Amino acid sequence: MNKKIMTSIKLQKKLHHTMLQRIISDGYGMRGKSRWIIEAVDTFLSLPDYPELVDIANDMDQLTEVVSIRVPEQTVIQIEQAIIQVRKFYPAMEGVKSSLIRASIIQRLIREVASVAEV
Repeated sequence: MNKKIMTSIKLQKKLHHTMLQRIISDGYGMRGKSRWIIEAVDTFLSLPDYPELVDIANDMDQLTEVVSIRVPEQTVIQIEQAIIQVRKFYPAMEGVKSSLIRASIIQRLIREVASVAEV
C-alpha cells in the first residue's frame, strides 16, 4: 500500500473557502480534499516556471486557516526536490513547502477557471 504522510499548511480564510467550494463543485466531496490538493501540486510542478510562481504564495498574509492533508510518499519526494529548485531562485525564503502547496492551490483555482472561460 502507498505510504501517506500527514502535513498541514496555512491558508487565508477566503482562499480556504474558495478551495473548499471548488473541491465540492469539482465532484471530489470533502473526503477528496487531499486528492484535489495533490493533483494541484502534481500539475503545478509540471509548469516550467513553477519556482518563480512560489514567490506569489510566499507574500500572503493573514494565514489563519490550517488545512491538513495526507500526501503520498512519492509526492513528498517530488515536493522535496522542488524545494531545492525554489531555493535556487529564493535562497532566503522561509516555509518553502507551505508556499509551494499554497501556490499549487492558487494556480489550480486560476488556471482551471481560465481554461473553462476560453472554451
